[in-house]
Amino acid sequence: MNQSQPLKAAAWMMGAVVSFTSMAVAGREIAHELDTFEIMTYRSIIGIVVVILAARVAGTLNQITRRRMWLHLIRNSSHFLGQNLWFYALTLITLPQLFAFEFSVPLWVALVAPFFLAERLTAIRLGAALVGFIGILVVARPDQLGLSTGIVAAAIAAIGFTGSAVATKLLTRTETTTCILFWLTIIQAVLGLTLAGYDGDIALPSVASLPWVVLVGIAGLFAHFCITNALHIAPASVVFPMDFVRLPLAAVVGILFYAEPFQVTVFIGAAIILAANWVNIRSEQRAAVQSVVR
Repeated sequence: MNQSQPLKAAAWMMGAVVSFTSMAVAGREIAHELDTFEIMTYRSIIGIVVVILAARVAGTLNQITRRRMWLHLIRNSSHFLGQNLWFYALTLITLPQLFAFEFSVPLWVALVAPFFLAERLTAIRLGAALVGFIGILVVARPDQLGLSTGIVAAAIAAIGFTGSAVATKLLTRTETTTCILFWLTIIQAVLGLTLAGYDGDIALPSVASLPWVVLVGIAGLFAHFCITNALHIAPASVVFPMDFVRLPLAAVVGILFYAEPFQVTVFIGAAIILAANWVNIRSEQRAAVQSVVR
């Protein structure tokens, strides 16, 4: 069994953080022109091309198998639901609020990991998840903002991402990154085309929006590449809290590019979340060192 490598996993997750933030910016730029199903369709088609070309160059096309297709279907259906609602909420609430609700994923992953992933739910992991969730509430302020359509969509999206995260971790035990990403793009392209074209009208991106569509496709795929590699070398309940770094970055992007108001609570909440995340990473490091010594 491979040793957990939390610092290397953290480096992969930094790539995911930048990619997801870029995708959020690109998604906002094209939301007025394409609906969420169309965005997912073009993102997946671009992903298919990128995955096949990258796998051909790397010589990993032979790693694509049809084993555990039921799990690929569950993983990608769950993610498709979450990602569509994420794009929908993107235009209704601020970036920090959207990401804050998305960051409830580590809490749900930590809670379900013992049942689906056979990972131990230690007191430190549970405590870190609960403290992180308090930070999320400080940022999202549901008591003041109420349950708007955007907040509800973001909350349900997090549940979809949780199912995707658990299924991805299960797949990494037997399947390669190439195989997982290949079926990610294929299955979600089929879902996107089916739902975007049910009315016989699929909008084409304009010349002006095409670069943003390409960015959504590449950034989304690279984010999944980073997450999948991180999950290969560290437990899910440790990998996903690292994504919390995205929150202060989203706040800065929102302020600079979308005139979103500066909110002290965003940074207070982010500090709480990052502190909880740091405790979780340090705990995993100590556990890894102790297992080597033994």
